[in-house]
Formats: sequence, C-alpha cells, structure tokens
Amino acid sequence: MTIYVGNLSFQATEDDLRDVFAEYGEVKRISLPTDRETGRKRGFAFVEMLEEAQEDAAISELDGAEWLGRELRVNKARPRNEGGGGRRDNSDRSNFTSNPL
Repeated sequence: MTIYVGNLSFQATEDDLRDVFAEYGEVKRISLPTDRETGRKRGFAFVEMLEEAQEDAAISELDGAEWLGRELRVNKARPRNEGGGGRRDNSDRSNFTSNPL
C-alpha cells in the first residue's frame, strides 16, 4: 500500500517527510514529484511504509493535520487506472476528422 499526501507545502523535502512519517514506523520509500518543465514540486507526495498497520496509523493521525502552514490530505493512494489523474482516453474522437496528409 502507498500513502498519498496532498496539499503539501512546496518547501517540504523528502527528509522532512521521512522525519514526520518515521514517527509511525519505518519508511521504505518516498516520492516527491516535480513538474517536468519547471522542476518545481507539485504539492503532493507518495510515502510507502514497511507495514500496513503503520501506514494506517499515519493516515489516521496526519489527515487534516496542519504542517508547514498547510492542512494535509493523507489517504491511501489509488492506482492510476482508478481515475483522478493521468492521461485521458481520447479513443472517442467523433468530433474530429483525420487528415491523411
């Protein structure tokens, strides 16, 4: 399971997140996505912990908590194919015609 951390301060670092989540157990991995064009942090992160019980405790305690001036949104991350981001499926392009040239 992976934890989604949203509404994250742009000043937050991987070390900051590791310190916060380490209070609930061993952190296996942290991903702090950045914008491809600007390199700026995108305001969310993914945290993976050693045990699911530790992740559940972190979610329970940190969701809605204020950290670095922002109210965190912390929940179980959903796989990409369950909506909420990623690329749209443009397979139905009935409003468009193809140009063979």
